[in-house]
Amino acid sequence: MQGKGVVKFFAILLAVVCIYQLSFTWVGHNVEKNAQLYAKGDSTKYKAYLDSISTQPVYPIFKHTYQYVAQRELALGLDLEGGMSVTMQISLDELVKKLSNDNQDVVFNQALKNATAIVNKGTVQKDYITLFVEEYEKLSPDGKLAAIFSTKDNQDHIKFNATNSEVENWLKDQAKVAVQQSYTTINTRIDQFGVANANISLQPATQRILIELPGVKDPERVRKLLSATAKLEFYQTFDNRQAYPVLNNINSLLAAKIKAGKKDTAKTAAAATKADTGKNKIAATPAKADTAKGKSGQSLLAKVQKSTAKDTSALSKKLSLAEQAPLFSILQPASYQAQDGQTQLAPGPVVGFADVKDTAKINSYFRSPEVKSSMPQTMKFLWGVKPRDPKTKIFELYAIKLVGAAGPVLAGDVINDARQDYDQKGSPEVVMIMNSDGAQKWRSVTAEAAADPNNKQSVAIVLDDNVYSAPVVQNEIAGGISSIAGNFTIEEAKDLANVLKAGRLPVRTHISASAVVGPSLGQEAIHASLLSCLVGLLVVLVFMIAYYNRGGTVAVIAVIVNIFFLMGVLTSLGAVLTVPGVAGIVLTLGISVDANVLIYERVREELALGKSLRIAITDGFRHALSSILDANISTFLTGLILYIFGSGPIQGFAITLMIGIVTSLFCSLLISRIILEYMLEKGWDIKFSNPWSSHTFKNANYAFVKNRFKFYIFSGVFIIAGIISMSTQGFNYGVDFVGGHNYVIKFNNPNVTTEDVRPIVNKYLGEGNEVKTFGADRLSITTKYLINSTDPNTDAKVKDALIKALNTNDKTKITAANIGVESKVDPTIANGLKKSAALTVIFAIVIISAYIFIRFRKWQFSLGAMVATAHDALMVLSFFSLFKDVLPFSLDIDQAFIAAILTVIGYSINDTVVVFDRIREFLHLHHAKTDEPKVVINDAINNTLSRTVITALTVVLILLVLFIFGGDTIRGFSFALLIGVCFGTYSSICVATPVIIDFGKKDLR
Repeated sequence: MQGKGVVKFFAILLAVVCIYQLSFTWVGHNVEKNAQLYAKGDSTKYKAYLDSISTQPVYPIFKHTYQYVAQRELALGLDLEGGMSVTMQISLDELVKKLSNDNQDVVFNQALKNATAIVNKGTVQKDYITLFVEEYEKLSPDGKLAAIFSTKDNQDHIKFNATNSEVENWLKDQAKVAVQQSYTTINTRIDQFGVANANISLQPATQRILIELPGVKDPERVRKLLSATAKLEFYQTFDNRQAYPVLNNINSLLAAKIKAGKKDTAKTAAAATKADTGKNKIAATPAKADTAKGKSGQSLLAKVQKSTAKDTSALSKKLSLAEQAPLFSILQPASYQAQDGQTQLAPGPVVGFADVKDTAKINSYFRSPEVKSSMPQTMKFLWGVKPRDPKTKIFELYAIKLVGAAGPVLAGDVINDARQDYDQKGSPEVVMIMNSDGAQKWRSVTAEAAADPNNKQSVAIVLDDNVYSAPVVQNEIAGGISSIAGNFTIEEAKDLANVLKAGRLPVRTHISASAVVGPSLGQEAIHASLLSCLVGLLVVLVFMIAYYNRGGTVAVIAVIVNIFFLMGVLTSLGAVLTVPGVAGIVLTLGISVDANVLIYERVREELALGKSLRIAITDGFRHALSSILDANISTFLTGLILYIFGSGPIQGFAITLMIGIVTSLFCSLLISRIILEYMLEKGWDIKFSNPWSSHTFKNANYAFVKNRFKFYIFSGVFIIAGIISMSTQGFNYGVDFVGGHNYVIKFNNPNVTTEDVRPIVNKYLGEGNEVKTFGADRLSITTKYLINSTDPNTDAKVKDALIKALNTNDKTKITAANIGVESKVDPTIANGLKKSAALTVIFAIVIISAYIFIRFRKWQFSLGAMVATAHDALMVLSFFSLFKDVLPFSLDIDQAFIAAILTVIGYSINDTVVVFDRIREFLHLHHAKTDEPKVVINDAINNTLSRTVITALTVVLILLVLFIFGGDTIRGFSFALLIGVCFGTYSSICVATPVIIDFGKKDLR
């Protein structure tokens, strides 16, 4: 094997990195374990303990603080770890008041109070506007709402003679935009908070937003973040050429501080400020900044550009650059290379670019006292709201000009309306309409910005201190109607229009309830599942040794190293491990074992031909390489497509799968090879079978091709029956898909656990309910019982049924007084996600079919793979519909089921491609006209039967243990995986291959 030294070097390097990354989880868990011992069950003491050591070194070797360590632990999702639950209430009464220009009509204000009181009770599932209009008409049957809302700002939408129905429809449109904007704003804040895999669901009827954030360790910060009022503002901007001297000065200050050390920080900073005074003043005009090409500021810019263009991977070079240019080593100045080869500052308000991981450090630089004192009082820096390049997560930094004490030149409340439109060229733009006061001020602002035709300025549109857009003002704008053009997509233009409407529709959101919640699967179920996975893995590893003898031991080492690398890489990337992620790991294990099985089966074939052990191993790896690469590349492409076009659980599954494929290839092809060659050099006797396994499937001659029509009939009948069942009786949808009635209960018995309550609720209210801890002493129960009922008394019936069910057990007895909060929750998996998941899977199948066509040069192979993959998904769906009320455990369609289907598709593609590869090989070997393609293909299937069965058996063993011992909450998930793997194995032999034969009778000969 060539390049052994390079492989060993990278293996050791990767192992060191993985150990380092995983060590954070180990250290963090030790600290949290100490906190639990100290707190003895008291959550307040637990939090106080962690807060007290958050800035203390807990990682002695590297002197990392607990706060640093906690941010780098392996993150778990809501289903595995729990987190924080927050209910946000949207105050539409304030919106209605604003739209009426704060009308003081007594009846109007009383109707608002009545509607608000009804919504707060949560007893009526009507939207707020409908309730308000109903209450108004009760109090004033002949009252005209148009008289209240036909104000100067609304006259384009509401005429004075408009009917109450017309006013109601207009109010609903405004409320819909306001609620959606609140939802979008909170989504953005959560993204910026850095919480991955958050569950956010909107309840339009009650104007509530339900938020669940996994693994939150600072609830107070979350509350502060979510309850802040959204502020829309318009700012003038500095040109980059005006702002650069300030950034250069900051960079000099920081460099001087690092050079002088902590003791002389203040003295050195003052000296640096004095030294830079004469050459780094903000230029009065852009022309002056332009002429400073030969000065130190531009020299440093060129130096930084040159340094960043080189390979600075060496630690010494990075440290040197960080010391000489602390700011510019992580903030790339906005510049370009002129025709004379000189580095020039780019015009406009963007002053630099930085990776998302560096933005926090740059912000800390700007907040430091010495930097703040050196900056002009009229200048501040803000980040763009979205990455400039989503692939690299690069954000733009803007230089904002503050005017007077307030800062912005205009507030968002001057906006009357905003909409997405198209310019004369057909490109998307945003039309913004201001009220009379805003129009007057806007005219003077735009006149000033467009005064110099050679240097037109920008105005930044800022929401929550994030720049959404900074368009260049082309001319003075009178009348208050402006068009904002840019490189917008239609979606981006709509988003910006909604942001602008946020100023017109200032809706306050406040936290109505919040608590720390436990994992949705339940702690006992999680422990049982993890233990089952470990036991299943152990069974597989023992089987590999028993079947492949000493060669199996090498495979075991490769699989264990693969898991270690996979977890290390996931941790280093900050990935969140959820149930879909666990599904990806299970599939990765299958792929890892499959690669070793392919190699060993090939080695056994070479040994049977009488070759020496060394040559047999070399040829075995060489002949297996094509099958392994084709199978893994096709599966990787599937994961890539799911990651790019999917969202939520789909992305979690995809990222785990892609990383697992890369680590699996590295371990199976390289680590295994190095171990085997080491054993050969030491003269060890390596065997790839035991006496009982040496002849397994050796002379198999099953008539798969001959019986293909029987397989067609079986699959066709089963799928048709399933489609009929899906269209008539449907599925058992979980609360993820259909929503449910949620109750937060404080039990009289403080020792009640989720495992006490869940079986009772499932028994009396049907399967598929969600039970988890809520705070320190309560449980949250979400049931889909009577979720589709239109009876106005449904809420009361569900509540009575729940109380009655819980009272069947003395330990869980409650009364209505025990229920603190009750609400109806919307599904966390919206219709958009379901549609996106389906389209993403279809697109993945098409792309994989195209890849197979390129590799196998025959469209019949592509068609076979497409049919087999769709077949497996339909078979699982059909099974779940046909037997949803037959089996003694729940067959729910929920978020975990999506992960199961994706796993089945990934396994099916992998398995099918391996079989296809052997068929292609046999067709090339037996190409004479006397060879019947059907016979050749049947021989190929039988030849690879050992590998197909062994791979399926190893995955099935893991899933079988998980299904039996993993607990009730994931039984449906593990069962879906179990039958999916069985269907995948069946289809690769009995469905995909017959399709090739029947559609390529002439072409295959």
